[in-house]
Amino acid sequence: MTSGVKKRDRQLQLREKIRENPFLSDEDLAKAFNVSIQTIRLDRLAMGIPELRERTKTVAERTYGIVKSLGSKEIVGELIDITLGEWGISILETTAEMVFERTQVVRGQYIFAQAESLAIALIDADVVLTGLANVKFKRPVTLGEKLVAKGEVIRQRGTHYVVLVEAKVGTEKVFRGKFSVFAVDPARVSGGELFADRN
Repeated sequence: MTSGVKKRDRQLQLREKIRENPFLSDEDLAKAFNVSIQTIRLDRLAMGIPELRERTKTVAERTYGIVKSLGSKEIVGELIDITLGEWGISILETTAEMVFERTQVVRGQYIFAQAESLAIALIDADVVLTGLANVKFKRPVTLGEKLVAKGEVIRQRGTHYVVLVEAKVGTEKVFRGKFSVFAVDPARVSGGELFADRN
């Protein structure tokens, strides 16, 4: 009887933990509850809680509908949470197409593109362009590592925004970028003088 109560308590706590953070993997949850991954899977099945990929997909589907400045296919990585004008999170699963063949190190352009597209997605406007980026790659990212990028609007003056984006692999910071982005009138996009008044 006691084990049944403990199991029920764990399942209720499991539901609460996943509600707070839908992006915890079965492995993360197994560590948090000090049980096997199989136990977590059985608990999830018993409570009708979908696996991580399905939970992420559900949250992402809600999130993409909020973004104005980019189409869903233009965001590099998977946008999993966002509050326009404030902050957002995206995940990039690294694949063989992204790496240098000899070293298996992910090309910087993919890490930059994840960060830049997140910075643009955060802005509540139809057209947003990057004017300046100050970036730092803190260590190489290798094939198979998962990049979790968090972006935050740290300053706004009129249509000019400064967005800080930091990307981590696990708990280790691997990239930091500060992006100056501008919400612009779609009619001004063509022509070379778009940023002329912003020096």
